[in-house]
Amino acid sequence: MTYQPLTVSTPGRICLFGEHQDYLGLPVIAAAISCRIQIAAERNTTQTVQLSLPDINGSEQFSLTDLPLTYQHDRDYFRSAVNVLLRQGFQFSGGIAGEVRGNIPINAGTSSSSALLISWLNVLTRLADNPQILAPTQLAELAYEAEVLEFGEPGGMMDHYSTAVGGVIYLASQPAIRLETYHPPLGTFVLGDSQEPKDTIGILGRVKYGMLRIIDQLTKLDPSFSLHTTSSTAIAEYKDVLPKDDYILLSGTMANRDLLREALTLLRASDGSLMDDAYFGRLLTEHHAHLRDAQRISTPKIDRMLDAALAAGALGGKINGSGGGGCLFVYAPNQPEDVAEAIEREGGRAYIVSVDIGTTAFEREKMPV
Repeated sequence: MTYQPLTVSTPGRICLFGEHQDYLGLPVIAAAISCRIQIAAERNTTQTVQLSLPDINGSEQFSLTDLPLTYQHDRDYFRSAVNVLLRQGFQFSGGIAGEVRGNIPINAGTSSSSALLISWLNVLTRLADNPQILAPTQLAELAYEAEVLEFGEPGGMMDHYSTAVGGVIYLASQPAIRLETYHPPLGTFVLGDSQEPKDTIGILGRVKYGMLRIIDQLTKLDPSFSLHTTSSTAIAEYKDVLPKDDYILLSGTMANRDLLREALTLLRASDGSLMDDAYFGRLLTEHHAHLRDAQRISTPKIDRMLDAALAAGALGGKINGSGGGGCLFVYAPNQPEDVAEAIEREGGRAYIVSVDIGTTAFEREKMPV
């Protein structure tokens, strides 16, 4: 079989609504963005994977002669992707050489690791002995297995579906996975990297496990309680039962649940039609307010960046990702350059982005020897 060199490109993502909701079984709305990771690769006869990672002055190399592969470190995604595909019946008797480049902020809540893994799986499945072109949803499910299940990590499937499928997605996980895609006429966003390291472990320890503890307590007290069906007004009866901080966390979670439902109605009405940009922006900012005050995942620097962006003309925005640092984004369909400058004056690094397509692959001509 003749294999042409490939270039595969996959976007990062922002979580529009439903931040810190998916691990509670609640739905999310996410969008792929025009920051992407690209792998240019070709098959050879070395039985070795050799990848150059110039953006981080790194490289990855391992043999394919002794399969399945043994992991060398936590989150060893290049090897875990191979192992997951082996279990799916793919075979690898040749080697792969390639280069990885990208402009997604790393470790900043924009799904750089998931985008990398989707790209790598897209390469592997096309350059295997028994190549296949998989649907984006199949790549997303394999990436979830290779990133989350293989290493026992916490996390849902939002990152994998949004980067693989692209556009704007609504993803529900209960009672079963349900994916909806939308193409609202959204304008420009500005992503702002605070360049503060995220505190993922600390945030999850407090917010995720705090909410799971609250849910367990309330369902024992009131078996009819449900994050999915109990109204936000009905939780007032728990105010005297829960400690103050727990009640605030519960109230913020329920409010963000309702904001997502409101946003979903807006997106459905705007699909292929006009978008109420101001309304959309206000919903984002309201979501951020709850994440700041109830989940307490924002930082003073991110709040200053958001305030500066709003003053410069952004219509709304929120922190993105697990929090305690990382990125925010703002919706800035008008004068995004002014908004980006305002973010950078507050010490952030700004990227003007738009909603983008999902993972793509195309063949290249072999370079002359």
